[in-house]
Amino acid sequence: VGYISYPDNVVYKFCVQAKKSGMDVFRVFDSLNYVDNLMLGMDAVHQAGGVVQGEVCYTGDVCNDEKGYKYNIDYYLKIADHLINQGETHVLGIKDMAGLLRPTAARKLVSALRAEFPSTPIHVHTHDTAGTGVASMIAAVEAGADVVHGAVDSMSGTTSQPSLGALVASIYQTQQQAGTSGGESAPVPDLDRQGLLGIHDYWNTMRTHYAPFEQGVTSGSTDVFDHEMPGGQYTNLMFQSQSMGLASQWPAVKKAYAEANQVMGDIVKVTPSSKVVGDLAQFMVTNKLSGSDVVEKAGDLDMPVSVVEFLQGQLGQPEGGFPEPLRSKVLAKAGLDAINERPGKNMAPFDFDSLGKEIREKWSFLAKDGIHIKEQDVLSAALYPQVFEDFMKFRAKYGDIENIPTNFFLSPAEPGEPIHVNIDHGKSLRIKLLQVSATLDEQGRREVWFDLNGVLRVARPKDNTDIPGKGGPAIRVNPQADKSNPGHVNSIPFFAALDRKTLISNPCIPAQYLN
Repeated sequence: VGYISYPDNVVYKFCVQAKKSGMDVFRVFDSLNYVDNLMLGMDAVHQAGGVVQGEVCYTGDVCNDEKGYKYNIDYYLKIADHLINQGETHVLGIKDMAGLLRPTAARKLVSALRAEFPSTPIHVHTHDTAGTGVASMIAAVEAGADVVHGAVDSMSGTTSQPSLGALVASIYQTQQQAGTSGGESAPVPDLDRQGLLGIHDYWNTMRTHYAPFEQGVTSGSTDVFDHEMPGGQYTNLMFQSQSMGLASQWPAVKKAYAEANQVMGDIVKVTPSSKVVGDLAQFMVTNKLSGSDVVEKAGDLDMPVSVVEFLQGQLGQPEGGFPEPLRSKVLAKAGLDAINERPGKNMAPFDFDSLGKEIREKWSFLAKDGIHIKEQDVLSAALYPQVFEDFMKFRAKYGDIENIPTNFFLSPAEPGEPIHVNIDHGKSLRIKLLQVSATLDEQGRREVWFDLNGVLRVARPKDNTDIPGKGGPAIRVNPQADKSNPGHVNSIPFFAALDRKTLISNPCIPAQYLN
């Protein structure tokens, strides 16, 4: 959930709450395929009454037959056996987040799993970074996979999933040929290709609204088989590299990622273990370090926090153990003891009652706006403390904005442009921006005129920006007390603190203030 280790009762409570909120299928994975972590998560889902989909994270190349290679077919069969016979998973998932599962490997892996576990449903998930996704998923289906994942055409390809439309069209043709030749093929649901095209058209338009979030990945790249970077991390790390001034060194970052992976022991790379490798790669490029430099100077380097936590054992135990002497050097410098068992095992139970009382008191002033702290909020605060804090501050400032159309949330409206907001069943608001004042008033506010359901309205929001041609630099306004901060005290008018007798008897106070 939060990609860190939590006390066990947090994991169990999350699964119960998620099930109550409508979650049916839980994909349970561990970023290192660490069985002890997997078993706890699967047990929590079982107890909550959910459908368990135990996932094997795929990495490396299952077709690599070199002696001593750890991610071979026996490795994947061993993890699957734990998930099925020990964790009692309802569905077995293969989670290929980097798109490393090429067609031959997909056929080999799925065939072996199907032969070993003939009655367990097998689902396969991949990314299309190298462009091999469609071929790999077809190979998986032919080898016995029950479900393969794709993305609607307009959202597919590159670091996303392979095209769902291409999968359907390809499998449909295979079925047609099998039927014509009298052969047999696995039954495939009768998917409506025209219906899929309609969905494609819709999301093709919607994608333009999210253009600010596009990271500039314009094509696939087969170098993923060298660096093994997960699809989701690829775009994130590209953006982070740009913000750190490493945009021109992106090829060097990818090369360093592959080297950092070997320094860490050639680990399974799924969030958060992939972040460990990514942070180390950026650290290496920024400081002009090679992998051997990192190992040699580990006792003197200020390693990224994620690297230190991984080597301590806060994510679990990697296949083949931790790299030495790197681990010992890093922990000695940090003054930390190694964790050699499930990290959540010895954590004290989380105190939900205390947290609930604390945040209900802190945000009680929002009740007047219809915002109340629910059990989901308490759990959110336990899982993501800072994210929840930022979310509540946002709500305190703007109220509930979930009904605002996405395009107007991301980009300002133009004068004369109508906005339709559905606030309840059968109730909607029609808002049209009319004009924004060119200058600020003495309080640093800008007048905004708009039409609300045919009625002229004006709002005067503070404008703390410096917009050329819009009145020059913003006016400095003294900050107000933050109601969510107990250390802030609202100032009160001076005279409100004095009784009338004191005011009348004080000759220094002008008479006009006494009326």
